[in-house]
Amino acid sequence: MNDPYETTETHLERLLGRALNSFDLPDTTVERLESALAHASSLHSSHHSAALHRTTYRHAYLLADGSAVTLWELVHNSGRDGAEQHELYAEEGEARLAASRLRARHPERPDRAQTDGLAALLDAEPGSDPGLEPEPDLEADLELLGRLLATPPAAPARTYVPDNSPDHARRLLRRAENPDRPGEDTARLLRSAFAHHIGQAFGRQCPIDDRGSGFTLYEHAFLLLDGTELSLWEVEHTATPDGRHMCEVYADERTARGAMELRARVR
Repeated sequence: MNDPYETTETHLERLLGRALNSFDLPDTTVERLESALAHASSLHSSHHSAALHRTTYRHAYLLADGSAVTLWELVHNSGRDGAEQHELYAEEGEARLAASRLRARHPERPDRAQTDGLAALLDAEPGSDPGLEPEPDLEADLELLGRLLATPPAAPARTYVPDNSPDHARRLLRRAENPDRPGEDTARLLRSAFAHHIGQAFGRQCPIDDRGSGFTLYEHAFLLLDGTELSLWEVEHTATPDGRHMCEVYADERTARGAMELRARVR
């Protein structure tokens, strides 16, 4: 990733120019990078399978005021005909979330019992021959999905990170496509957020219309200046008519889980 003859300015222009989502970087981050004096790039993580090649790089920049800025670059082959694509994130947590969405859209290629759906686990009789695989049952799959949605796992301990949390909240609400997403009152409260935590509460593949659709639920918890906490619940799914990725945001977990279950049944 490092070219010893490439200036920091050229490196940054190349990085921003090829990223599909460079417009979504915080304006303050881009403005600070204008004073970058030196840079270093390193491999952070890598995953290669038959379905997906995914690599994350860490780009660190030394600024004129002595501070540093880090960008996280996600490179993957999920473009048309396996074309390589690049995405940039200002937070490591956002890069991890983007990588998890790629895994949901490009699952590993398991055996037929798994690709036929969760119904294979429900329909198998005790003592039956495991080599005889039952036919997929959409109703059973949806019933199991509903049970999973109704029984969330225990929430892990939160670690709040002070990292431009108001801007994170703004971008989260901006990309939400559901008309009943939290409105201006919530956005106003989140302008006083000084730290946040992102956690995955649910993730599952479910066969819908003879194709797999991914459902993932994230909690974005914000710590406000008055000491209170406020959470937004983000639903990422591909249960859309054309299979595209969609983001929805809700003010509480119950509503978010209900929206997931409704998406699974209405499709």
